Amino acid sequence: MPTRLVLASASPARLSTLRSAGVDPEVIVSTVDEPAVQAAAEQEAGQPLEAPDLALLLARAKCEDVAARAPDADVVLGCDSVLQLGAANHGKPADAAEAISRWQQMRGRSGILHTGHWLVDLREVDEGGTGGTVGATSSTLVHFADLSDEEIEAYVATGEPLRVAGAFTVDGLGGPYVTGIEGDFHTVVGLALPVLRTLLGDLGIAWHSLRSAV
Repeated sequence: MPTRLVLASASPARLSTLRSAGVDPEVIVSTVDEPAVQAAAEQEAGQPLEAPDLALLLARAKCEDVAARAPDADVVLGCDSVLQLGAANHGKPADAAEAISRWQQMRGRSGILHTGHWLVDLREVDEGGTGGTVGATSSTLVHFADLSDEEIEAYVATGEPLRVAGAFTVDGLGGPYVTGIEGDFHTVVGLALPVLRTLLGDLGIAWHSLRSAV
């Protein structure tokens, strides 16, 4: 019987990535107030969080929120992505104007896309459950094309940049505007499968036990 995985994310790209790898999770979307979680953590730390730490913090918050509402799950996965461009960290743009401004800063440059992953093991002890929680961040360097203002405005008009961290995709309409990546492709999509496999192993869960299709 496959291990029952719950994905704590509304991201179609994350769900598609898992399904392409033979895993068909249940999806329960987190209700976490991300800005509030970030603000509280930075107040406690007394300084802004580094991008990899922020991605992991938000992934954990989403995961734990859903884990509290998914008693029938074996394991819950939360993910979050943050684009680091120079000294600035970026999630989803608030509106089209911000997306246009963001791309005007990104074009012809490179940024680091950080994706945090967090797992909570909800299995019973007699089913091998550990009660453990584990997490890790995967980071990939992304090179952006030198877009014209017209190209930026046309891309933002599709609405896609408003729905994703960093205001771009590599596996969708934004693909032509990414000239290269250095690292794991799936990290940029929003879920690094090798990282997930390793984290599952830390909880004593074999990757193949998640596969619902072979």
